[in-house]
Amino acid sequence: MMPEKGSRLITVGDAVYRWRVRRKPGRRQGDGWTPLRFTVERAEEPGSVLVVTLPCARPDNWRGERTVAVRPILVGGCVRRAVERGWRPGRAGPAFVLDVAEDELAGLLGEPPRYLVPFLWGMIPEGGGIEDLPRCTQIWSRDRSS
Repeated sequence: MMPEKGSRLITVGDAVYRWRVRRKPGRRQGDGWTPLRFTVERAEEPGSVLVVTLPCARPDNWRGERTVAVRPILVGGCVRRAVERGWRPGRAGPAFVLDVAEDELAGLLGEPPRYLVPFLWGMIPEGGGIEDLPRCTQIWSRDRSS
């Protein structure tokens, strides 16, 4: 069962699900060697957990590998895809793993993926440069105390 703290709710079809990206990266996720993952389960009467593996690194990876934002539209698309492939979210059982390939992202998002690349204190759109710094997405404050 997934912890409620740090999870978000999403409705797909007639069911309400809870989804979550792990708060802190594991060692292999932080160094960019293992991909970004998130988990999904039914909010009421949870059964089998869905583990989704994306073809990119976590946003807080230390190597500056490209990433995507895990947004509700992506989560919903992954839930629908997993159900099509045999995931039974209301039944107890082992975790169901959905590996998303690079060429599947556009279909799940409904548009081409917008990759981001970690840079110092923020994210720059893939292919961007110094001119994109004013538009970068801040992921943590430079003023935070360590």
